[in-house]
Amino acid sequence: MQQAIVNLLAFLPNWLEIMIISAIPIIELRGSIPLGILVYHMPCFQNFVLGVLGSIIPAPFILLFIPAILKWMSGTRVFGKMANWIIAKGLKKSKKLTKYETWGLFLFVAIPLPGTGVWTGCLAASLIGLDFKRSLVSVSLGSLVAGIIVTGLVAGGLLLI
Repeated sequence: MQQAIVNLLAFLPNWLEIMIISAIPIIELRGSIPLGILVYHMPCFQNFVLGVLGSIIPAPFILLFIPAILKWMSGTRVFGKMANWIIAKGLKKSKKLTKYETWGLFLFVAIPLPGTGVWTGCLAASLIGLDFKRSLVSVSLGSLVAGIIVTGLVAGGLLLI
């Protein structure tokens, strides 16, 4: 899937590709940072900044609009099942966030594992009604830490080769 996205965006400058890929759900900076370093041979710091910025750009829009979008989708015949699946996934991920709120959201986004990240964190935060500003700060700082971890792992792996 990542290769198909890279092929689709191939006409763009590499720096813009990294930002756009970082903003795509599921892939986010866990996919864009290795791509920038290993394929495009971008400097680690530049790639880190682009990846983090790209992953944070959709956050305020997700926090503000996803509940209304999901509500509309769940009322439609075409998108109802998908909306219910997204809501169930978000609520499942939000159980731990309900207890720890801002810190839980930060840690959830900061640890770059499959199923975590800005999109899922924002979805969960909005579904349980966490404060917008606190959620945005938590998600942004979590993305920053995740970017440091992913960049460090990729750059460290290159040093071992």
